[in-house]
Amino acid sequence: MNSPRPEFIGSKKVSLLRAAPRLLQILRVLVRHRFLGALLGRHHWPAPQEVRETFEELGLFFLKFGQVLAIRRDLLPAAYANELALLHDQLPVMAIGAVRSAVEDELGKPLSQVFASFDEVPLGAATIAQVHKASLHDGRQVAVKVQRPGLPALIAEDIAALNYLVSLGEKLFPGLRALDLHVVVREFAISLNRETDFNREACSVVLFRTAMADFPDLWIPDVVVECSGATVLTLEFSPGERVDVYVKRYPEAMTRSANILVRLMLQTIFEEGLFHADPHPGNVFVLPDGRLSLLDFGNTGELDEPMRESLILLLGAVVSGDARAATEAYLEMASVSENINQVTLLEDIKVVLYEIRRTNLKNVSVGNAFEALMRAGSRNGVHNPGEFVLLSRAFVILESMIRQLAPEHNYMDSFREQILRLSVLHFSPERVKKKTGKLVQDIERLIMDAPGDTRRVLKRIAEGDLGRLPGLEALGWRFSRNLQRLTSAISCAALVISGSMLLITPMDGWHHNLGEVMIISGIVGMVVIAIGVMRHGPGQH
Repeated sequence: MNSPRPEFIGSKKVSLLRAAPRLLQILRVLVRHRFLGALLGRHHWPAPQEVRETFEELGLFFLKFGQVLAIRRDLLPAAYANELALLHDQLPVMAIGAVRSAVEDELGKPLSQVFASFDEVPLGAATIAQVHKASLHDGRQVAVKVQRPGLPALIAEDIAALNYLVSLGEKLFPGLRALDLHVVVREFAISLNRETDFNREACSVVLFRTAMADFPDLWIPDVVVECSGATVLTLEFSPGERVDVYVKRYPEAMTRSANILVRLMLQTIFEEGLFHADPHPGNVFVLPDGRLSLLDFGNTGELDEPMRESLILLLGAVVSGDARAATEAYLEMASVSENINQVTLLEDIKVVLYEIRRTNLKNVSVGNAFEALMRAGSRNGVHNPGEFVLLSRAFVILESMIRQLAPEHNYMDSFREQILRLSVLHFSPERVKKKTGKLVQDIERLIMDAPGDTRRVLKRIAEGDLGRLPGLEALGWRFSRNLQRLTSAISCAALVISGSMLLITPMDGWHHNLGEVMIISGIVGMVVIAIGVMRHGPGQH
């Protein structure tokens, strides 16, 4: 039985009355586990096991945070990272009675009618759900993912408490406002909302299976629709083992696995507009035949085509160290406020890329570079899009896992090879030809809309109403850019027409040569304009 699911999106306006119960509970747990002593320095940190138990007791939100910390071995001592790694799939399990009730309530049938057998001991217990092996009456082996009860209410309490803490922190330390912490909390809330909606996850599995059908090194288990719902998800059983366990027995296999993971991430992003946002070791398995099996599609993201085009340019600029190109590509992806300081932003991005160049290329982290870019953008009036935040986190998780399992593997070599391949694909003549048709439509729309837009702007200026024009600077920039496109397109078309007229005249010699040059120049100009549209997207700021 599928019931409507509540949404729990972060909000800035959170009262102390609503947040107080959860804040007091958090404080009690921290005091009991001697966490407050950590404020005095590293020597006063609680023991690693105490830290893990604290995250477990605080619940879902903090468990997810602990999982991220577990793979950031650059931030924590090994003993703490190893202990927090247990949060991935060795959490306290639900009693079988609670599991049975959850499945029967969701599917509306007794457990025995749905499954021929159902293992009471779970395969793993994670933050959102735990997984049990079962078999269907037709003999198929499946994995049944059962959601922990009461998650929406628990998450709403955590989001309220965190929003209150952020608001309080911004009042006490105004400099925190530049970090857009409310946006971070909101995006995390959206992410958790996605992960707890198993109907959405089932759709994501289908999308990824379709997109990666021709990827020979990957297998994604299919959804058993008739045994799934909003809080129960049944999939084909994956007979593999976790990639970190597999690599301990076959360390020489990790290079191949790392290359597959990098290619998988980049191919799904740039060719399909999809990405798996949580590629930690508990979600990556190796099958007996050596193929990878990707699990848990609760946290995925989608990128539209203009953002993908800009992301390719941004990645290329980061790898090559081109600060100006990186700034332009970044601004194409993000929402730019009227108070943006582009000069300071460029200088900040130069510093980010300089630090990357100073680092051994083998140790460069694309995810960390993205996070540094976003911090620079927040300081200079840029509002980072949620999908970019999610994508940066996914890169951080993937890179940390690869470096943990294969410290000697040159991650950037794999990355650079795939970026080159995708750049050639995305800016190939076939794609440019396809985009040229969109360019013609864009120019036609501009010609039709420009007179009316201009009259409205001039009328507002004549009435002295200029001050109430929202985003005038952005509008002017967009109008100027589109006008430049139109002028360039007309000039290129004129070159092609004039060259063609020279070619059809009976005169030979230099007239014929000049005609060919003019036609070629006009076509090249059209291609350049088309690439510009591909980068910016029609009508985008």
